[in-house]
Amino acid sequence: MKSTLILAVAAAAALSATSALAGDAAAGKAKSTTCIACHGADGISAIPNYPNLKGQKEAYLVKQLTEFRDGKRSDPTMTAMAKPLSDEDIADLAAYYSSL
Repeated sequence: MKSTLILAVAAAAALSATSALAGDAAAGKAKSTTCIACHGADGISAIPNYPNLKGQKEAYLVKQLTEFRDGKRSDPTMTAMAKPLSDEDIADLAAYYSSL
């Protein structure tokens, strides 16, 4: 009984985490216009110091953007870019770049 309850709670948590990442890739593409300058139109940066976003894992992108927005990571450019993003914006951008 106890192990069944633990499995049920773990499954619910996993489902919740997955649905929290479920962004809209089409909306993310529309929101990516400011990202293009540094990360490229196709998610491949022409600038060596800036990372490629194309094909990155969705959860990774959500984590990084959220940490920049919330001040857990610091970079003058990315902090400024991420600060106004909502959770939905972040999920959409992550869905878009991970889909490329």
